[in-house]
Amino acid sequence: MKKYIILILAIISMFYVFNKSEAEESIIPNEAIRFRIIANSNSVYDQNIKIQLRNVVQNKIFELLEGVDDINTTRNIMKDNIDVLDKLVKDTLNNLNYDKDYKINYGYNYFPKKKYKGIVYKEGKYESLVITLGNGDGDNWWCVLFPPLCLVEADESESSNAEYTFFVKELIKKYFD
Repeated sequence: MKKYIILILAIISMFYVFNKSEAEESIIPNEAIRFRIIANSNSVYDQNIKIQLRNVVQNKIFELLEGVDDINTTRNIMKDNIDVLDKLVKDTLNNLNYDKDYKINYGYNYFPKKKYKGIVYKEGKYESLVITLGNGDGDNWWCVLFPPLCLVEADESESSNAEYTFFVKELIKKYFD
């Protein structure tokens, strides 16, 4: 009987430790610039437009920032090319026969609290490029533009979607969720 009690306590302790670590809050450093596209709605059509636009804009930003390794240069390039990006968004949406308005803004924009891969990103205003499609009521896509975390994705021809898990944690989830 003691063995079962000890085993249960050990499992509960590990469950608590892993859940606590998953809920850690992460602060994106001050030396960061985000990029966000907000869809008009969660319809399949609007979400598809968001993804297609993301691919085009992300590739252009990669081209503009290739080889740049400091935030001030990144910031200046983004500010100097906002008209280029605006035209790119307009042309892309026209080519996709998308008839909704859009807004593009580079500056300090609000980001809601977000949990992604076990890390909680705090809500707040962050230096960022934000493109809002239509009413902006749909799910959004975002990444960190500087340091160039999302731009690495734009340059990769193949990406690995491997996700590593801990066996005991998976067993606990299987039987207690």
